[in-house]
Amino acid sequence: MEVEGYATTFNQPYTLYSWDDCEVREEIDEHAFDECDMRDVIMQYDHQGHVFARTKNGTLQLATDEHGLKITADLSGTEIGQQLYGEIKGGYTNQMSFGFIVGLDEKTYTEDHETGKTTVLRRIKKVSKLYDVSAVSIPANDQTCISARSLSDGLIAEVKAERLRAQKRARLALKIKMTEVN
Repeated sequence: MEVEGYATTFNQPYTLYSWDDCEVREEIDEHAFDECDMRDVIMQYDHQGHVFARTKNGTLQLATDEHGLKITADLSGTEIGQQLYGEIKGGYTNQMSFGFIVGLDEKTYTEDHETGKTTVLRRIKKVSKLYDVSAVSIPANDQTCISARSLSDGLIAEVKAERLRAQKRARLALKIKMTEVN
């Protein structure tokens, strides 16, 4: 009962708040987690309640890549974790968020003189402590994702790809043989 996804994305601004004359956006720098304390991070639902997985017991793994903060979690350890797995697999819950302490950020203010609207972009340069990653009902960053995986998913895709390669090789061999005959 493994799930994987992205608790946040890098270098992709998302809107936190918006009202008549102001919009507040946030963006996470690709190096924000380079020195982050991630010794005991938990996985929750909507940042509250039960712990479904955690780094300390090996049921939660975290890694950064070019896209963002990737999580992989085993939800099989508890009944409520298995229920969350079902909700993720069914597509009822498909996005994520993260709970953290900002170590360093920069703010840029832009004013549109025609509309009078001010946009604030907060760029998180460093996260000093990561507390949790959460599957959420409504994310701040709608570019996040979480999905259920099955061990067979990768195997099935691998078998299909090998069959396709074999078909292409057979067609190529037939073409070569037809060319030799002519």
